[in-house]
Parts: sequence; C-alpha cells; structure tokens
Amino acid sequence: MTSMTLAKALNAGLRSALDTDSKTLIMGEDVGRLGGVFRVTDGLQKDFGEHRVIDTPLAESGIIGTAIGLAMRGYRPICEIQFDGFVYPAYDQIVSQLAKIHYRSHGQVKLPVVIRIPFGGGIGAVEHHSESPEAYFVHTAGLKVVTCSNPADGFTMIQQAVASDDPVIFFEPKRRYWEKGEVSEEAPAEDWYPLHSARVVRPGSDATLVGYGPMVRTMLESAEAAAEDGRDLEVIDLRTLSPLDLEPVYASVERTGRLIVVHEAPGTLGMGSEIAARVTERCFYSLEAPVLRVTGYDTPYPPARLEDEYLPDLDRVLDAVDRSFGF
Repeated sequence: MTSMTLAKALNAGLRSALDTDSKTLIMGEDVGRLGGVFRVTDGLQKDFGEHRVIDTPLAESGIIGTAIGLAMRGYRPICEIQFDGFVYPAYDQIVSQLAKIHYRSHGQVKLPVVIRIPFGGGIGAVEHHSESPEAYFVHTAGLKVVTCSNPADGFTMIQQAVASDDPVIFFEPKRRYWEKGEVSEEAPAEDWYPLHSARVVRPGSDATLVGYGPMVRTMLESAEAAAEDGRDLEVIDLRTLSPLDLEPVYASVERTGRLIVVHEAPGTLGMGSEIAARVTERCFYSLEAPVLRVTGYDTPYPPARLEDEYLPDLDRVLDAVDRSFGF
C-alpha cells in the first residue's frame, strides 16, 4: 500500500493504462509538456512520447471529434477537458455522435473513449471553472458516467474506464485532488471493486446519506459529527451515475427508513431527483420520512467569495438529518 494524492493515483492509473495497451492515447489541452493544469498527466509525455500524449489546440469539439475517429480505427483515446465549464463546446460531439454510434451501427462499431472532466467547486476559481454538469450526461442514453471520490478508486476506476468498450464520462472531484489515501498498486485487476457498483463506505442504522465525488468526504464528516449526538448514519458512495447502482441504497433505506441525497449540482432535475423517485417507488413502505436532498442552488455558480454559501456542507447535511427525524 502506498499513500498518494488523488491526482497522483490518477496519474499512476493512466500510466498503467498506457503501459498495458499501445493503442491507448491521451489528448487534451496542456496534457503533455505541462502535465495538465492539475498535473494529473505529469511526466507521461516524457515517458510515452508526443505521439501518445498529445497536446491539442484549444478546441474541445475538435478533441472529441478526433477521439471518435481514432476510436473507430481501433484506438482507445483518453480525452481531458481542462475544466468542467469547458465541456459545452464538445457537447454536440458527445451527445450527437459519441453516445449514438454504437446503437446506430447495430453494435458493430465500438467507441472506447474516456472523457476526463475535473468537476465541482471549492477551489476559489473564476467563472466556468466550478460546474457540476453530470446530469446532462447521465440523461444521455449511450454514455456511461462514473466519478471517483478517493485515491484508491481513482487508481482503479480510470483503468477500468479505459478498458471498457463503451464511452465513459469520468468525473474527477477537483477539490479532492490533493487529499491523500492508501492505494494498492499491486492488487490484481480481478480483485478491484467493480466499476459500475456503489459502495457503503460507513455502515449505520439510523439514516442513510447518499452522494458521490466531492460530497463523499462531506457526508463522512457529517456522519462523524452526528455520531456525537447519538445518531448512526450510513454513508453510501454511488461511484457510478449511469448505470445507477441503487441496490445498496434500497437495502440501506429498508433498514434505516430515512434517506438524504447530497450533491453539488443544482437540485432541479439533478441526480437527487432521480434517486428520490426510484427509492420512493421501491421502498415506499419502509420510509419513515420523505427523501430529502441537499444540493447546490438553482443559480449559476457564484463568484469564489460566495462559494462556501453555495456548496453543501456539514451544517446543511445535518440540518437535513434533523428535518428527516422531525417527520
């Protein structure tokens, strides 16, 4: 086991993917010589060459369009979108082409493209640098959407995404890039946790907290604080947003009777809405209270000085827990 940051774990995972298959490429703005703005691809161009770690023009639509063509010719492109808010110029290529070609070709054409997107707020960035656009891609049939929350998952999940024959949108919680965790680089792939599976990261019996990406740490901190008041909260990291794995959530809610969903994105038509609907359909007679959501607000992401008021935090999560027990 090695202690490393999430950024370093992703770098190690990408290095392993490049080592494993010579058809794997990395492409994006500043991914090569600079090593990415968050240094996730640091050193990879030096070791694998400019023909496999490719600095592209500032043209997200062109990056994804080129990756689609490469994938059709047997390559496995890994595209980096430098910041979440920069993905929108590429949205047409992703939704109109990448998500549809496998179906359009009756399964004859596979598009093993991974699109890495640093997402979420909390780093004091300027406009267009703190978005949470995951719902757009989850709503798009034909895409797989996953997000890691810790270094161990970052290391394995990026390699699993690259090995997949489906297009994968891979969200990375940028404010967690510098947080450390234990990573087992030697564990065989068959022992890795499945890519499209949720995981209980803290068992509990009184209420269930569900979230993903940057909010997993917030939920764990909330559960620790709640324990001081005698409440035992279960915390579930979704990890996969499309396909959704809600079986662990159903099992948890059937025991606890209460569910709070937490995410940074605005609440209207966000992931919390879908989870609440499905849990209500499946676990209606087990619920002791309505499913509650703690989310970002239905406004554009605010200036950096106001982001602490916008992002869900421990106090807002615990307030939702109190409201759930008030029913």
